[in-house]
Amino acid sequence: MFFEDLSLKMINGLQLLIGVILALLIALAARKARALNTSGALAAFVLGSVVFGLGGLGWAVLLMGFFISSSALSRFSQKRKETLSEKFSKGSERDAGQVAANGAIAGFFVILHVLFPQSVLPWAAFAGAMAAVNADTWATELGVLARSQPRLISNGRLVERGSSGGVTIEGTLAALSGALFIALLALPFGSGQTTAIRWLAAIGLGGLFASLVDSLLGATVQAIYTCPTCGKETERYPLHTCGTNTIFKRGWRWMNNDWVNAFCALSGALLTWLLVL
Repeated sequence: MFFEDLSLKMINGLQLLIGVILALLIALAARKARALNTSGALAAFVLGSVVFGLGGLGWAVLLMGFFISSSALSRFSQKRKETLSEKFSKGSERDAGQVAANGAIAGFFVILHVLFPQSVLPWAAFAGAMAAVNADTWATELGVLARSQPRLISNGRLVERGSSGGVTIEGTLAALSGALFIALLALPFGSGQTTAIRWLAAIGLGGLFASLVDSLLGATVQAIYTCPTCGKETERYPLHTCGTNTIFKRGWRWMNNDWVNAFCALSGALLTWLLVL
């Protein structure tokens, strides 16, 4: 019994060490590729160490699936997206706030898995959180390229491309695809007592629902500003891309895009958790 416990501790220690090393290498590579700024790379190192070191291979695959696919899509048709950059609160290099908003909820469920290793629910919630942020990212990156003009999810009013809370059919389908992508990555690593179809449906629907929650928050309570020089709505504060100080227009002042993304991840985790119970 003593030697079994010692062996298990050594294996866990080795996994943690490998996880920290991998997290460091990936964070440095992402910084060099300009997918993350310095603060984002530090936050990604911490998150990666938790997910890789405490979770293991399956958990790492989902996190990497999100990071790689979202980084690739952010560079897809980048020239066409440049005209919309004034709408978004931050650029293509993710900072610590964005990393935390997209990953802190998932990291919490990794820790919950360590505390309750026999339960499948932390794994399901983690997959749901990853599906949520991936769905939201795919919807944003591909939805802004849609030919149809977006409508505000709260009232159906036509809005400009890139507007917070604007949705299109193409963007919604992209969100579903992003969620199912994570579900497919998660499937080989186990679905507990749930059938494969139910597992895919739970994660897919959880991610899609969360992306719609994200849009609803963006349309109603997210802090939105206007640029007095350009006369356009934007998430940017305190300065617009033109260098002008933006003016608060609507929403809750504290509810920036990072908080919206965090609530998106949480809603995806909770719904997926409920669907696999």
